[in-house]
Amino acid sequence: MSRQNRIETALTEKFEPERLVVINESHLHAGHHHSGSDHHETFDGTGETHFRIRIVSPAFTGLSRIQRHRAVNELLKAELDGGLHAMAIEASAPGEPTRW
Repeated sequence: MSRQNRIETALTEKFEPERLVVINESHLHAGHHHSGSDHHETFDGTGETHFRIRIVSPAFTGLSRIQRHRAVNELLKAELDGGLHAMAIEASAPGEPTRW
């Protein structure tokens, strides 16, 4: 199962979203420098390392933006520890305006 599929499955099971889009944006980061364990490497833009998560879920009702981000980061900690470099999180409750 791909990292994107694992992220989508975890978010769906935990937050039961009304809307969910997980976008692989790794290719947008080609040429950026990533810190390795003891040196800097230039990223070639391949793989599943950068994602944008757009989610609308009743689970976010009454939570601040920071609380929503923390909930998503906590859920996906294993992915972050396993090579996921960055996530842009757009988390909303039903009825809130979204940019998508």
